[in-house]
Amino acid sequence: MRQRTLWIVWPSFLMAGVLEVLVFSAADPAELSGWVGRALETVSPAGVYTLAFFAFWTVCALTSMLTLLLAMPEPANTEPRRWP
Repeated sequence: MRQRTLWIVWPSFLMAGVLEVLVFSAADPAELSGWVGRALETVSPAGVYTLAFFAFWTVCALTSMLTLLLAMPEPANTEPRRWP
C-alpha cells in the first residue's frame, strides 16, 4: 500500500511543480482574478501560488491514481468475459 501511494504522490508532486512553473511563467497571479472572479482579490500572490500548486497536485494525483487503477492486472482465477 505504501509503495502504491508513493507511485501516485511522488510523480504528481513533480508534475504539479512543472505545471506551476509553466502557468506562472505566462500568467501573473494578479491577472487571474479576471478568470476566477473576485475570490482571489483578497489572497496574496504567494497564496495564489500555493492554492494553484495544491490544485495542480490534486489533479495530477487523480490522474496518476486512475493510471495505476487501469494498469492493475485482473485476478488470475477469473475467466475472461465473452461478449454474446
